[in-house]
Amino acid sequence: MKQPTLSLNDGSQIPQLGFGTWQILEEQAASAVSAALAAGYRLIDTASIYGNEVGVGDGMRHSGVPRQEIFVTTKLWNSHQGYDEALRACDESLRRLRLDYVDLYLIHWPMPHRGRYLDSWRALIKLKKEGRARSIGVSNFQLPHLRRLLDETGVVPSINQIELHPYFQQRSLREFHALHEIVTESWSPLGQGGALLRNERVLRTAQKHRKTAAQIVLRWHLDNGLVTIPKSVDPGRIRENFHVFDFRLDAEDIALLNDLDDPKGRIGPDPDTADF
Repeated sequence: MKQPTLSLNDGSQIPQLGFGTWQILEEQAASAVSAALAAGYRLIDTASIYGNEVGVGDGMRHSGVPRQEIFVTTKLWNSHQGYDEALRACDESLRRLRLDYVDLYLIHWPMPHRGRYLDSWRALIKLKKEGRARSIGVSNFQLPHLRRLLDETGVVPSINQIELHPYFQQRSLREFHALHEIVTESWSPLGQGGALLRNERVLRTAQKHRKTAAQIVLRWHLDNGLVTIPKSVDPGRIRENFHVFDFRLDAEDIALLNDLDDPKGRIGPDPDTADF
């Protein structure tokens, strides 16, 4: 099934709906990634800290889908921040994935108190110039962190991957992204614990469109111009999450879900204070 892509500020294209692999075990990753690619996904998101890059790479090779059709993202972990460390970490990820390059390499968290994300960003700029990463970006960066990258290097991230779902919509950060042509990518797009999928407004919209609650929330991300990366190891759920291209939400639906926003709705760590 053909899916839409978004243009990155470096000219690359990223599929708008991807397959996330957070909390997918190494021994599950190959079959999950193969199932996702069979369902039609072409964006696969992993990270060194997930401990499943070997399985992700195996799943890609076993899928039969040509490498050039797959957009692969991985991420630099906090303990490997710094210029030389980041260069080595990327090479290690490529070795585990058994790839010559990744399509997108991200700094996973800013860790501002450690003061190393700027040196890490300079390393990512080098990785892009050398072709080991086709595009580069960040994850969980706040406005001050982004401004510092822009002010001190002049190189704008292609993507900022952030926690984003109807309960926590990060509008001011998205406005900054739009101003600087940074694509917003949503992690934890369905929230956590199932509360969002039991929300009365979501369920009412699902009934209206004869879709599942998860499909409604994923469509909300797409209709808001976001890249999103739901994850599952269940083949049926993997396929279900991908079947969101045969309908659109109308303005009333989007307004209904937009009204769920809560500035205190963050469920993951605060990027300004996270230390791990």
